[in-house]
Amino acid sequence: MSDAIKHECGLAYIRLLKPLSFYLQKYGSAFFGLNKLYLLMEKQHNRGQDGAGIATVKLNTEPGHQFMHRLRIAGPQAISQIFQNISQEVGELEKMYPEIMQHPGLMKGYMKFVGEVMLGHLRYGTQGKNNVEFCHPFVKSHINPTRNLTMAGNFNLVNTDELFSKLGQHPNTTLRESDLGAMIETIHYYLCQADDSDRASLNIEGILKQATINFDGGYVFCGLVGNGDSFVMRDPNGIRPCYYYQSDEVVVAASERAAIMTSFNVAQADVRKLEPGHALIVNSRGEVKNAEILAPRKLTACSFERIYFSRGSDPDIYRERMALGRNLAGRVLTALDNHLKHTIVSFIPNTAETAFYGLIKGLEDYLKDIQIQRILARPDMPEDEMRELVHRRVRIEKIAIKDVKMRTFITEDASRNEMVQHVYDITYGTVERGVDTLVVIDDSIVRGTTLKESIIKMLNRLGPKRIIIVSSAPQIRYPDCYGIDMSRMGDFIAFQAAVSLLADAGQEGKLQDIYAQCKAADAAGKLHEENFVKGVYDSFTDEQISKKIATMLRHEEVQAEVDVIYQSLEGLYDACPHNQGDWYFTGNYPTPGGNRVANRAFMKYMEKQEGRGY
Repeated sequence: MSDAIKHECGLAYIRLLKPLSFYLQKYGSAFFGLNKLYLLMEKQHNRGQDGAGIATVKLNTEPGHQFMHRLRIAGPQAISQIFQNISQEVGELEKMYPEIMQHPGLMKGYMKFVGEVMLGHLRYGTQGKNNVEFCHPFVKSHINPTRNLTMAGNFNLVNTDELFSKLGQHPNTTLRESDLGAMIETIHYYLCQADDSDRASLNIEGILKQATINFDGGYVFCGLVGNGDSFVMRDPNGIRPCYYYQSDEVVVAASERAAIMTSFNVAQADVRKLEPGHALIVNSRGEVKNAEILAPRKLTACSFERIYFSRGSDPDIYRERMALGRNLAGRVLTALDNHLKHTIVSFIPNTAETAFYGLIKGLEDYLKDIQIQRILARPDMPEDEMRELVHRRVRIEKIAIKDVKMRTFITEDASRNEMVQHVYDITYGTVERGVDTLVVIDDSIVRGTTLKESIIKMLNRLGPKRIIIVSSAPQIRYPDCYGIDMSRMGDFIAFQAAVSLLADAGQEGKLQDIYAQCKAADAAGKLHEENFVKGVYDSFTDEQISKKIATMLRHEEVQAEVDVIYQSLEGLYDACPHNQGDWYFTGNYPTPGGNRVANRAFMKYMEKQEGRGY
């Protein structure tokens, strides 16, 4: 993605079902669980680079001994730093007691993070607050193990104020400003109301049913209770992803299926989706239950997971990204008038590569059809002409190279833009100047800033006659509130284009009309009932907006023609049939809070206010 956006976090959960001595005997190490937790987190490091944290609960500890430990570190190297800290502790203890590695019981007593229940989290700071206090897991401490709770998750809630109001609580700043703060306070409240006369059998299912009924958002969260109970729950619309694996040795959950497959060397069929509205609950005795907590609603799983966020090593995601590219072939051919001889196809590194292969396959299918038609039409075609025909290929070049993550100490805009141009480099000598057309595919176009200030200007240096930017995602028109840091309306190039088209048509007053609708609905407490922002776009076709975007992305220094082609909604649904959460593109939010976020974001735009819409 040329415009980097911060998005969902990553979750990793492990519950060992055997004594630590079992893993020492079978796998040669009592650190089996910690090693797997490290792998799960590293295999999902794409999901969060602002910080990380882990927590461990030890089963059956003696009174007076600590049963829960947590470690959080902020910064892009947080995962390695966390496990380096653990390794250092292990090394120091091993020097003092060389034989301790053969005695798991002693290890559990002396080493903080050796335990049976483990939770790991990778964070992207969607609120721009990346200090360690906002890193997950959060902890609610209590001397009674059944009242001790640590939680982490991949989510955004849009009604945190409402949740705090229902509880009648005034938490500290960190909890109040974090979605997880509202979530852990709510669940902890009902945890404290529960009967804990039998500490080994808390009714986690009942607690979750009481606590989550008013949650509005997209979420997967995990909680560890001090007595050894644990749970992982997914929102009823299935917005955020969650997968799990269970054997007689271990229960595992993570945000990405491929992470589990790789870390535990299991097949795709062994890893299952946690169904919407369900919770995977493991009690202190190791008994596992998959319970429906909230009634599942219409499945609106996030399509951006398939387009960009999740790693392409998942077999389904790989196929879907290929299909996204293939489904664009027809639109590209139409834009080229089916003329591929002087066309070079490439991609913007690095995550658009799979969609690029799909696009190439679609274009090659077209060439094969043409070859068959012409050969059938002329069975007496001369050999040299036939050879030329059957050897035609789509021209492929690696045009753009992202070989360094450049940073600049210069804050002045003009100088900074000059430096940003060089984040990417180009392969010289690949384009016939003034003749060739460059077709370059990107995952999606959010703000368009990098395209305008860097990529298109860079491609123009090669001297192409025309540059066509292809997006494997449809036009991003609306903010997100379920885990992605895309909440400011004015940031979206599609929104800017629609506003510009309204100005061109002398319809600027429409923005004021929509603003008045939002204000009236807000005053009436009905801002959640309808997405009024749809009115910004309803006067224009997708093609009109795409054409305006192309004009806006073409810098005055660029001589080449510039066009933009977007994925159609139909192409998206065809490629990603099980992940049709499309509110970014359509404004059709799966929960009422989404409408409220879109309307508030629009009001902030009109009032020239900064900050997200929730």
